[in-house]
Amino acid sequence: MLTPPFDTKVAVVVRSDLAVWQRLNVTAFLASGIAAAHPQLVGQPYADADGTPYLPLLGMPVLVFEGSKEDLVAARERAVRRSAPLAVYTSDMFRTGHDEANRAVVRAVPGADLDLVGVAVHGPRNAVDKIIKGASLHP
Repeated sequence: MLTPPFDTKVAVVVRSDLAVWQRLNVTAFLASGIAAAHPQLVGQPYADADGTPYLPLLGMPVLVFEGSKEDLVAARERAVRRSAPLAVYTSDMFRTGHDEANRAVVRAVPGADLDLVGVAVHGPRNAVDKIIKGASLHP
């Protein structure tokens, strides 16, 4: 069970020039990547007072940041250099309709050339802070 204070951090960084719907979409996709890769971060199912069941959620906050294209490229490079697991979302993924196509558009481009619009990382707080350096908390 996860209890505060947390010794790790989940951070999502979205590009500051995206439309609001794109920022929300990218954030949701990237958070799902963190949950899939780290099932221990998912809490228990919810239920209301009537006994209606609801799905479990991540058991810790997801901090959402924004940054420039250059901030995202730098974050990706720092994460790769540190061997930190990273979720990515590229601009090409907006033009696909399903997961297999998303993976194909990422696979078609060398990592340093990805047109990143979002990244997410989970790890020790200090390491995550260093990876996302330059990004600011989303307003």
